[in-house]
Amino acid sequence: MTAVLTGVFSYAQGPVDKYLNETLENSDSFVEELKPLDERIDSFLRQWNIRGASLAVTRNDSLVYAKGYGWADKESRERMRPGHTMRLASVSKLITAIGIMVLQEEGKLNLQSPVFGPFGVLDAYDDLITDDNYYAITVEHLLRHQAGFTTKYGDPMFSTRNVMRQFGLSKPPTMDQMIRCQLTLPLDAEPGTVSEYSNFGYLLLSAIIEKASGMSYEDFIQEKVFAKAGCHGFHIAGNYLSDRAEGEVKYYPPDDSNLISDFNGSGQMVPRCYGGNDVTGSSGAGAWAGSAVELALLISSIDAIFGQPDILMPFTIMQMGRYIDEDTFALGWLLSSPEGELTRTGSFAGTNALVKLYPDGECWILLTNTSTWKGTRLARETQPLLSTLRRDYGKFLPKKNLF
Repeated sequence: MTAVLTGVFSYAQGPVDKYLNETLENSDSFVEELKPLDERIDSFLRQWNIRGASLAVTRNDSLVYAKGYGWADKESRERMRPGHTMRLASVSKLITAIGIMVLQEEGKLNLQSPVFGPFGVLDAYDDLITDDNYYAITVEHLLRHQAGFTTKYGDPMFSTRNVMRQFGLSKPPTMDQMIRCQLTLPLDAEPGTVSEYSNFGYLLLSAIIEKASGMSYEDFIQEKVFAKAGCHGFHIAGNYLSDRAEGEVKYYPPDDSNLISDFNGSGQMVPRCYGGNDVTGSSGAGAWAGSAVELALLISSIDAIFGQPDILMPFTIMQMGRYIDEDTFALGWLLSSPEGELTRTGSFAGTNALVKLYPDGECWILLTNTSTWKGTRLARETQPLLSTLRRDYGKFLPKKNLF
């Protein structure tokens, strides 16, 4: 890949981003019937004071629409483009789940594999465990948020300073240290009996990927997931503005946000989106950044639709999205419906992401670089927006495949 000057910014581009910057943005505005779609998104951004957003729509594995709205960096007057990357927050869990399924297909892992114990994937931690319920946790329990972890007393992945104080650490915990700290605590429920959303569970899945593959989590996902899907722009997000990658947006918290203490215990007061949490340290639970278009390409590689080559077998894809009941999480996806609709959301300070894959083969993705006072509940406002846009303007989407 080479760095290409686009007139707005220069960054290392994969094939998708190159095509977007050279062609798509000069063609998408010519669809007259879609101008009201753009106006509705602009109105949504104004309503919630969102600086910028990126939309990508695929139909039967063809990219039929992609556009940036507002600002990637308002202060620098940098317009949002479809190729800009953004933190994906918990959409990263879907990526991690794909990695787990790749390992299952390679015969290196099974969803029913125990995580701990003498035959567990992470048997090296057994000397820390005092609650025998840990030995009942399987890989599938982690994927479905059924391992028995709780956030009643705070989410350890977003309470770094508390973890440091509780366990006498002078620096933010590494993945290994975070796991060691948490395994000394009892589970809140017997594995498999309760569904409670757990970021820590997906940190364990990141460690499982490393153990089963013999590679770092990041290298495995890049090589075995992104590269096979033809995606080249994903990266692990940084924590501070100084960590901003080329082509990455600037993040914005709600306007009335106060500065908070840096997650690393330095005592510095920082914006919530730049130092409030250890984004990088969240690993497979929330650390990935990517563009809406490459995320759409990735989804096209795990949807069992004829078009883009799938990187997983049809049975595996069906297994990931299978609906069980309203209380059970799908594998990596946040929600599945009896009709086959799949939903994945993600939220950090400064980031909101929504992925909707519909049974008729359409996928709509909207990423924003601004959070609101509604926090994770902004997805509830975004889902009706996408449903309305799809209903009113889906028939006007171009036929040409822009991938």
